[in-house]
Amino acid sequence: MENIETASSEVQNPEFHSRLDMAELQQSLEQVKTEIGKVIIGQESMIEHLLAALLSHGHVLIEGVPGVAKTLTAKLLAKTVDVDFSRIQFTPDLMPSDILGTSIFNVKNSEFEFKKGPIFSSFILIDEINRSPAKTQAALFEVMEERQITMDGIQYEMQQPFLVVATQNPIEHEGTYRLPEAQLDRFLFKINVGYPNLSEEVEIIKKQHENRLDDKSDAVQKVMSGAQLKAYQEIVRNILVEPQLLDYIAKITVSTRENQFLYLGASPRASLALLTASKSFAAIRGRDFVTPEDIKEASYAVLRHRIMVSPEREMEGLTADEIIRQILESIEIPR
Repeated sequence: MENIETASSEVQNPEFHSRLDMAELQQSLEQVKTEIGKVIIGQESMIEHLLAALLSHGHVLIEGVPGVAKTLTAKLLAKTVDVDFSRIQFTPDLMPSDILGTSIFNVKNSEFEFKKGPIFSSFILIDEINRSPAKTQAALFEVMEERQITMDGIQYEMQQPFLVVATQNPIEHEGTYRLPEAQLDRFLFKINVGYPNLSEEVEIIKKQHENRLDDKSDAVQKVMSGAQLKAYQEIVRNILVEPQLLDYIAKITVSTRENQFLYLGASPRASLALLTASKSFAAIRGRDFVTPEDIKEASYAVLRHRIMVSPEREMEGLTADEIIRQILESIEIPR
């Protein structure tokens, strides 16, 4: 009887303790936001999605018109992490060897030596990825998926952590090459960046007027090391996901394949991406367990580049985000 009363008391006054130590991770993420916020005004959603990708060990495609700080934000994020950084400007004449590297004949020892390209860094920023033709874009297939490259029959592993952040302009089409679905599918997120609102625009102008630094990134300091980031990624992998939430993720993905307005639905890779991304959003919120809200928050950036709206619906103005919203509203949220 005494045991029953004790158990009842514990149910009435539950004390929840986090299984994982999230304090250091959350503190580091807040410091990263603070450092980026020294330069970037607004764009909280883009920054949070970039942090989620960083924790998820996934790549990001950022799409937006020129001048909305796509490239700058990615550069500032790279500066807060103490890892090697490379920026690659994609142009129509860029060759795969300009990215991956090439074998050069060494006269001293009469042997070919492999000279590594800029892809051999931990944080890669690819600016205007759709400016280069398919041959150059295809050079990224293996390295983004398997985090290795194969040259002359020899495999070269990428150093960890390894993250690719690419940008593209959705407005200009002349002199650009559309990314194929296989390439898009290798990005964990596609982030759409819009214009700032009026108050943010005013703040941007004020900060630029008051800022006396020639290079804005000089104000940003390193927050975490590569070893710390890898440790945080391991914590995120161990975040709890209840079985009913796994079913919820599967229902969302399968619904895209059955939607009458979609020409192409999401693959199982999208389900895995949703699982990983929702864990990262939970970690950003300081939780060691995933909620349905984490999954819904991740759904737009995970799915919008993995589905294709049927041509007739696209002509009517229906967007991928609108269809994702309809799908999320149609599926019962597990409790």
